[in-house]
Amino acid sequence: MKFIEDIFAKVRPNFEKGGKWEKFYYIYEAHETLLLAPNSTTGATGAQIRDAIDMKRMMMTVIIAMVPCLLFGIWNAGYQHYLAIGEVAALGDILLTGAILVVPIIIVSYAVGLGIEFTFATIRKHEVNEGFLVTGMLIPLVMPASIPLWQVGLATAFAVIIGKEVFGGTGMNILNVALTARAFLYFAYPSQISGDVWSFIGEGNTAVAAFSGATPLAIGAAAVEGTEPMVSMLNNSWSEGLFDFWNMFIGIMPGSIGETSTLMCLIGAAILIFTGVGSWKIIFSVFAGAFAMGTLCNVFGANEYMLLPAHYHLVIGGLAFGAVFMASDPVTAAQTETGKWIYGFLIGILTVIIRVFNPAYPEGIMLAILLMNVFAPLIDYYVVAANKKRRLKRATV
Repeated sequence: MKFIEDIFAKVRPNFEKGGKWEKFYYIYEAHETLLLAPNSTTGATGAQIRDAIDMKRMMMTVIIAMVPCLLFGIWNAGYQHYLAIGEVAALGDILLTGAILVVPIIIVSYAVGLGIEFTFATIRKHEVNEGFLVTGMLIPLVMPASIPLWQVGLATAFAVIIGKEVFGGTGMNILNVALTARAFLYFAYPSQISGDVWSFIGEGNTAVAAFSGATPLAIGAAAVEGTEPMVSMLNNSWSEGLFDFWNMFIGIMPGSIGETSTLMCLIGAAILIFTGVGSWKIIFSVFAGAFAMGTLCNVFGANEYMLLPAHYHLVIGGLAFGAVFMASDPVTAAQTETGKWIYGFLIGILTVIIRVFNPAYPEGIMLAILLMNVFAPLIDYYVVAANKKRRLKRATV
């Protein structure tokens, strides 16, 4: 670390007041505080709570929690490609193919997003917000590996400018920024982010006979109009065992890069909960809400999608990823403890409702979280109001 400290110390005068790069000070400061502990610390006395973690360290914890999903997503992107063209490949070839697809998406996301963050920080003369450290990784993980890079850049720019900077930057946004990027593509370029586009075939390759890149959610949309049980439709996919329940739990199926594996999401959840960064109440209540609504759908069973066993809803689509990394966003989620239960439970319920009753939008978790982002302040308001009313009743005059 001494080597890094010396580098920053050597160039610091150029960015301080009077230096030739003075106006770029906040860009310098962002890199320095990312790699080194900040110089300004809480004094020895006072009422402040002293802790070893700051905003950048907290954001790095979230990124570490996403690493299992990222690594698995790289492998799965390569594996789905070779599965779709009917070839058996070595692990190295699978990882290389996956990395060629995924890494450029990550680079574009960070390059565009941080470029905009640095520009706003320079113009407004404030510190670079740390939030994009997480958002820059979330955006690639909610995209299919086949997404065009220019669309990733456009969606990232839209999300950072319209979803965050217009509200004042990190901590001031109403909607989850990464989901704003995905929602933008979902409505602007639906053919690239929905339907049978989830397995990269590539020029010069031909898909195997009867290949279908449909996701379980796309099959669910078809099950609404059909008479065949949805579990049977899943089991009769073009590749044997592709949509078996445990295979979907592990995540070896077509889907967005980081969303297919519930197992990897749960490992990430364990990291967030153990470090105190994520809210277990929100994560658990999202799963509980989805399971409860899935069970209620089973009771009425008006179509084959409604009759899908409730536990299947927990492993298909992006529910697990959304519950762990999106719904628990500390900026856009409910802040009160009771509100977190309500907020998460309603996200789970709405996810299944949107999936089952509106097949035009099969990925319900995205719209459910964005909708509840808007209602989170209202939930907190009524929770606080109810608490005040209850305490006033107990008060003695």
